[in-house]
Amino acid sequence: MFKTIKEDTSAEIIEKKSRFIANVFYIENVEEAEEKIKEIKKKYFDARHNCFAYRIATESKIVERFSDDGEPSGTAGAPMLTVLAGNNLANILVVVTRYFGGTLLGTGGLIRAYTLSVKSALEKTNFEEKVKGLKVELQISYQDFEKFKYYCTVKNIKICKIEYFEYIKTKIELTKEMFCQIQKEKNELNFKILENKILEEKYITL
Repeated sequence: MFKTIKEDTSAEIIEKKSRFIANVFYIENVEEAEEKIKEIKKKYFDARHNCFAYRIATESKIVERFSDDGEPSGTAGAPMLTVLAGNNLANILVVVTRYFGGTLLGTGGLIRAYTLSVKSALEKTNFEEKVKGLKVELQISYQDFEKFKYYCTVKNIKICKIEYFEYIKTKIELTKEMFCQIQKEKNELNFKILENKILEEKYITL
């Protein structure tokens, strides 16, 4: 289980005339992260530094990467990553752009500035929890579909897609425990599942 952001956000602080602009993005893989980093570097091409940190949840581990982008080692990317990890955040990229103001901040000053930049941006967003779950495809009869939708509402199961054929094909996201419960109790439900199959394991929103 981890937390992530519901929407991208940004914040800016000034430290001894240096501007620190933090941009926070929701991402799901390394490719998305690298693309966003390129976009920020292009947008702030005239900045002295574009430091970043990100954490991405995979099925087996949390992937972590960071860069000081020319700042003294350990003064930018690592403190930014510490903020993300310390708040159990994942699937998040933060890029902090620095426009140098002419005054050296020193190691402690840089760590504080980059840390505060990230915290300031995160304070402006909302969070949601993610847990390991499943995306499942079900086939439901037309006459049972309203009962099925009510069941999903009560059990906090997300309906992602609905397609209409001679039956209704629907894709849902749910926890593994809930899927096992449905399998165990399917003969006792007030609707009938004609067919079901697991499409993928993924992190889902509670």
